[in-house]
Amino acid sequence: MVPKRVLSVPHLSEGSNQDLSLESTLDELPLYDFSVESSSLGVEVARTFEKYPRLPGAILLDRGEFVGMISRQRLLEYLLRPHGMEIFLHEPLDVLYSYARTEVLVVPGSKPILTAAQQALRRSGELLGEPVVVETATKTYKLLDIHELNIAYWQIRGIETQVRYERAQAQMIQSEKMANLGRLVDGLAHEILDPVNFIWGNLTHLTNYSEGLLQLMAAYEAKLTDGSEEISALKQEMEFDFLQQDMSQAIGSIKTGAERLKKLATSLQNFCHIDEIYPKPADLNACLDSIVLLLKSRLSSEIEIVKNYGLLPPVTCYIGQLNQVFMNILTNAVDALLNEAVHQKLARSFNEEGEKNSTGKPRIEITTKVCSLDSDARWVSISIADNGPGLSPKAQKQILESFSIAKRSEKETSLALSYRIVTAKHGGKFLMRSCSGELGESLLGSGTEFEILLPLV
Repeated sequence: MVPKRVLSVPHLSEGSNQDLSLESTLDELPLYDFSVESSSLGVEVARTFEKYPRLPGAILLDRGEFVGMISRQRLLEYLLRPHGMEIFLHEPLDVLYSYARTEVLVVPGSKPILTAAQQALRRSGELLGEPVVVETATKTYKLLDIHELNIAYWQIRGIETQVRYERAQAQMIQSEKMANLGRLVDGLAHEILDPVNFIWGNLTHLTNYSEGLLQLMAAYEAKLTDGSEEISALKQEMEFDFLQQDMSQAIGSIKTGAERLKKLATSLQNFCHIDEIYPKPADLNACLDSIVLLLKSRLSSEIEIVKNYGLLPPVTCYIGQLNQVFMNILTNAVDALLNEAVHQKLARSFNEEGEKNSTGKPRIEITTKVCSLDSDARWVSISIADNGPGLSPKAQKQILESFSIAKRSEKETSLALSYRIVTAKHGGKFLMRSCSGELGESLLGSGTEFEILLPLV
């Protein structure tokens, strides 16, 4: 008579007490710890299944090494077949396992629940009810009930849906705020343009009037043979000679100020353009000029702007959204260059060697052109490149990850928003190139470049 073998007692881990999230892994779920040697008899495992009705299966070991898994469903299925009791009940488990061998899904415990559930659902129909084998960090194997995995999966999907709903609501509110702000700024720019146009229109007349008066006074002075002492004293008191020379310069300065104010108000109107339902043709070079003008207060004399504009046809687009993309990229470039310029100034103040080895002036190059990526398609390329220190590999990885849908749900960055506007809204491409180096090197050697490609239709 074969002695009755005592199997280990199944143990169910409690899992994590934290709420599930989009990044939750299998290690956070309740896992069954029940391993048996493949030489154990089928009847011994059957008794354990009968004693623990929720136990989904057993991990099979051969001298302590993992060889597979047999589920409760699979064991009972073969025992209930004709003559199954006689054939399998008193035979070692490896006999049944070799006869009923099925594909076992083994996944690491660090795998996200969402990914593991999708992998389990891709199995064939007869395997959908089979438990999943989870390999822990200590190289031990545990069982995950497929129902527990499905419940966790749908809980997380519910969380994801809620997050997306809340984000959509927040975006709607933000869009409405931006639209209201755009209307407000547009109205303000319009109110500025009205008096500016009034000033600009009257400056022409004022110029003509002043020139006429000066000519009249010159004619009177030429006809008066004997100068009046009173007139001479008055001319000396008002510095007539200086006034005569400076009047045209003062009027010219007023014209220049009015022109700058007019350009600034027009740039505000262009930047706060409210997109309509359908895209419209736009002059991208003019839009870039408007945004550079709005950033002029931050540029001062520290940063040089180089414009290499090509001849662009009107591009059909949502120009209000593209303006936001250009603003985001240029703002990031200005921030990087200003930070590096300040850093180098501080370094030079403490180290005279730094002054000798100082590199070129911070620079942003904006290049626009029409190009062909393949034989039939034409694209408009807008490249914004700086000669800054470049991005570290870690920073580049974070930016590229933020372009994915999964990471975008965590935090909406300005570059991720720009990526979505260019790719999803305009069917274009959003490319990033960066190489670490010293400020002032060739743009081919260091710096960061963002290139936007928009299809020409």
